[in-house]
Amino acid sequence: MKLKFIGTAVLLLLVISTQAQRRRRANNTNDTITSNYQPAELFSPLFYSEKGNEFHAADGEPGLKYWQNHVNYTIDALIDTTAKTLTATENISYINNSPDALQFLWLQMDQNTYKKTARSNFVTGFTPGPNQHTDGYQVESITITNGTISTKADFVVNDTRMQIRLPKALAPKGGIINFTIKYKYVIPGNFGNRTDYVDTKNGKIYEIAQWFPRMCVYDDTRGWDTLPFLGSGEFYLEYGDIDYKVTVPADMIVAGSGELMNPTEVLTQQQVSRLTAARNSDKTIMIRDVNEVTNPASRPKGKANLTWHFKMLNTRDVAFGASKAYVWDAARVNLPGGKKSFAMSVYPVESAGNEAWGRATEYLKKSIEYFSEKWFVYPYPCAVNEAGIAGGMEYPGIVFDGITDKGKELYWVTAHEIGHNWFPMIVGSDERRFGWMDEGFNTFIDIYASDEFNHGEYAPKRDGEYAPGGGNPADEIIPIIQDPNAPSIMTAADAISEKYRHPLTYFKPAFGLVLLREQILGKNRFDYAFKNYISKWAFKHPQPDDFFRSMENGAGEDLSWFWKSWFYNNWPLDIALIDAKYADKDHTKGISITVANKEQMAMPFTVEVKLKDGTKQRTYFPVETWLQNRVITFTIPTTTAVESVTVDPDNALPDVNRKNNALNIK
Repeated sequence: MKLKFIGTAVLLLLVISTQAQRRRRANNTNDTITSNYQPAELFSPLFYSEKGNEFHAADGEPGLKYWQNHVNYTIDALIDTTAKTLTATENISYINNSPDALQFLWLQMDQNTYKKTARSNFVTGFTPGPNQHTDGYQVESITITNGTISTKADFVVNDTRMQIRLPKALAPKGGIINFTIKYKYVIPGNFGNRTDYVDTKNGKIYEIAQWFPRMCVYDDTRGWDTLPFLGSGEFYLEYGDIDYKVTVPADMIVAGSGELMNPTEVLTQQQVSRLTAARNSDKTIMIRDVNEVTNPASRPKGKANLTWHFKMLNTRDVAFGASKAYVWDAARVNLPGGKKSFAMSVYPVESAGNEAWGRATEYLKKSIEYFSEKWFVYPYPCAVNEAGIAGGMEYPGIVFDGITDKGKELYWVTAHEIGHNWFPMIVGSDERRFGWMDEGFNTFIDIYASDEFNHGEYAPKRDGEYAPGGGNPADEIIPIIQDPNAPSIMTAADAISEKYRHPLTYFKPAFGLVLLREQILGKNRFDYAFKNYISKWAFKHPQPDDFFRSMENGAGEDLSWFWKSWFYNNWPLDIALIDAKYADKDHTKGISITVANKEQMAMPFTVEVKLKDGTKQRTYFPVETWLQNRVITFTIPTTTAVESVTVDPDNALPDVNRKNNALNIK
C-alpha cells in the first residue's frame, strides 16, 4: 500500500488554521478529559543546576582547563596453581595533573570484596557459603621511591580502599610519585563472579581480573572518588600505560589485555607462524586446535614455568585468562583508515564447534569492525574473547564470556561485552556511580550491531538486556514506568536492587537513546551528536551533564524535557485519540482529530490516517505540540473517505494505554 507523509511545515499551517477552533473547544474538552500532564513542569527552564565551567564546558565538551591525572603500572605476577594464589610486585608511577597538592593517595582494593567482613556482603542480604570467602589482599609492603631513597609508606586499608598517607604532599600540575606494592591473594573459586577458576576436561581455567591495586580517580567533581566496590557499581579508573608480566606453569596459555611482547619465548615456532598468518587473514585461523590441547608438543619444552609479557597503552585496566586447556584461534580486524587490529578466542574443547565457540572470533571481529566504523575506531592492538564462568564480563581488550554459550547467545554476549570497550573503556565514565552511562549506552549500540551482523543473522536483538521479554521494547518498558517502587535511571548504581538492575541500568537508558535517535532527533542528527560526544570524551571522564549538554548542542535541541521525564523520573506517557470525525461532516474538507496528553511525559508523535481506497497518510507532530496544551484539535486534509485514524501506528512510543490510540470512522 502507498504511504503518504504530511510534513511539519504543512502541519503547522493546519494547526494555525485551526487556532480559533481549538480555542473555542479547548475549555470544553479539558472539562471532560482527565489529565496528569503539566506543561509548565515538563518544559520548565533552568534544567541544569550549574553553569558550564572551564573544566566542563557549557556545550558538553571538556573545558579549556580540563585536566585529569595519569597513572602507569609495571607489574610482575606469579600464579601458584597448587596454592591457588597470585603473588605480585606492582610499581606505580602517579602523575598529579590537578591544581591541588595531594597530601594522601587512594587506591581501589577490589579483592577485599571477598572477605567475610566486606561491605558488599551487606548490600543485598545474600549470605555467601562457608567456602566462598578469601582473606583479600595480603599487603607485604609499600615503598615510596624518591631517586635512590626508598621509604616505607604509611598506609591504611579500609574495606576495598587503601589510603597512602604521604610524608610530603604531592605537588600539583605535574607532580610525580613512584611507589611499589608487594602483595598476594588467594584466587576465588567459582564464587568469584568476575575473577575465578573452574575445572574443565583438560585443566582449570583461570579468569584473573581486578587483580592489582589500582588508583582511585581524583577529579574536579568531588576530589577523590572512594566509593567502595560493592558489586553492581563497577569501575572508575585513571588512564595510563600498563606493562605486566605473568609467570605460570609452562603448559599453560595466557591470553591478556594488550599486546604480547615476547611470543617467541612462550609459544612454539609453529604457533608464532600461525599468529602471523592470522594477522593477515579475515578468516579464523587455528593457533592451537582441539587435537593439540593435550599434545605436549604444543608448548615450548625445557622450562617448568614461562613468563608472559604484555603491554597496553592508554588504558584504564587489564585482565587475563590462563589455562592449559585452551583451544586458540585468531583473525585480522579491519579498521577505518586502513588500520588493523587482531581478534582472538581461547576456549576449552568442550566449547569447540561452529555452533558454539568456533565462531567466537568471527563474532568478536565483526563487532569491533562495526563499532569502529559507526562510532569510534578501536584503539588497541588486540582483543580477546575468553571462555569461562564469569559469563559476560568486560575489561579493556578482553572479555570473559560464557563457556556454554552458543549461537545467538554467544554472539549477543560477545558484541555486548566487547562493546564495553567503547563505554566505559574509551569514554571513561564513572560506572561506579552512573551505571547507565556504561551498561545503557553499550546496550544501545549493541542493538544496531545485531542488525548489521551477517545480514541480520541474529537480529533483531531482543535478549534479556534489551526488551527483556523478547518483544516490542516500547511495550516492555511500560511495567517499569508504571511500577511505583521502581527507581529512576539516575539512582546510584549500587542502590538499584537486582529486580530493577537490568530494566533501569541497561534497558531503559538504551531504549531512551533509541527514542532519541528514531523518534525525537532522527538518525542523522543523533548520530552526529553522539559521535561527537564519544570523540570529545574519549579517554576522559565525562559526567552525566556532559552527555546531556553534548547531545543538546550537537543536535541543536533543548532536550531537558526528555532528560527530566525519562532519566530523572519514571513519568508515564499516554497520548490518547479522543475524537476523529469529518470536518463539517464532509470528507472532502478533511478529518478533524482531537488528541490528548493524559500523563506526565510528552513525546512527538505520528498520526496515521487510513483511507478507504487503501492508501495511508502520516502526519508528524513535534514535541512542541505539548508546550502549551494538554489537548489539541487539528484537521488533516483528505479527499477520500477515511477508514480509521491511529496515533503511534508503529507502537514505537512507550504509551501506557494503547487502547485509546485508534478510532474507526463511520
